[in-house]
Amino acid sequence: MSAAELEMSATIFAADRLADFARVTTDDVDEAAEQIGRIFCPHDLKPAQPRAAGFSARHNCAAFDGFSINYVAYGGSVSIDPGCLDRFFLVQVPLSGSAHIRAGASELDAAPDRTASLLSPTIPTRMVWTDCAQAILLLDRRMVEQRAAALSGKAAGPVEFDPIIALDAPSGQGLRTSLAELMTLAERLGPSGRLSPVAMADWREGLLDHLLNGQRHGLSDAIRTFSGQAERLPRALRAARDHLADTAGEPLDLAQLACASGIGIRALQLGFRRHFGVSISQMLLDMRLAGLHARLAQASPDASITDIAFDLGFTHLSRMAGAYREKFGETPSATLRRRMS
Repeated sequence: MSAAELEMSATIFAADRLADFARVTTDDVDEAAEQIGRIFCPHDLKPAQPRAAGFSARHNCAAFDGFSINYVAYGGSVSIDPGCLDRFFLVQVPLSGSAHIRAGASELDAAPDRTASLLSPTIPTRMVWTDCAQAILLLDRRMVEQRAAALSGKAAGPVEFDPIIALDAPSGQGLRTSLAELMTLAERLGPSGRLSPVAMADWREGLLDHLLNGQRHGLSDAIRTFSGQAERLPRALRAARDHLADTAGEPLDLAQLACASGIGIRALQLGFRRHFGVSISQMLLDMRLAGLHARLAQASPDASITDIAFDLGFTHLSRMAGAYREKFGETPSATLRRRMS
């Protein structure tokens, strides 16, 4: 590199984060594409200038259970074409420089303190980074889709987000703050440090909440309806839903539920259909399935799926397994194995 190019590269990496987690440091385009592609996904990487003038690449990555926090920087102007990400969601928060991003039919210009991006695995993406460094949160696709299913009452399936994150909006500010805190935490722990299972679960919950409740996506309306937020929820239905959640591990007793809510059984049944879009029994099943999924996500290696299922109110294990597979796209044992791996 020339002196000017080295100076530019130094400027880009002056705020280098996660330095102890270095995975890729190179000024070779092919090497950068190959090595970063192994961490994220295969992609085309092309410098805008001939002979890769001013090109440099760095990728630092701290990995956790189901997500990772990354620092990625490119010197010069480069086009990046990963197509569909397939296995994960990416939240990209610019730290310096700029990036023009096309995600499906949407286009945005990402810049520090203004605009970040959220890339969905099923939406084809192309980007041009210009002397750009970004903090990037990677979240496992299955984890996001299964949580969206638990929140919406729908079967697990593709979730596609609005790719534009306004960093001056409350939700964008909250997300950026969480990523900054996660990056600082990783740096403090270092490569040999480990989060406790409780802390890991707290971080997963917080990040999923930021995305699924803070950023617009295809199941946003379903989540609001299922949780009763689409309109002001009548007090009786709110009481019934809370009672149902509190007693989800017990057999369903409609008379008791009606007593707790202060209205009749038929009014409850009609109210659930109107406000939540599901029957009382379907909401109870979804509550139990969501509870089972959450318990398996934090289960110890010697945990018994049968014991957990009975504890949550399931009495027919074969029906539970079928409903779980339909909702989350895998068996309970597959979820447990994946969380333990």
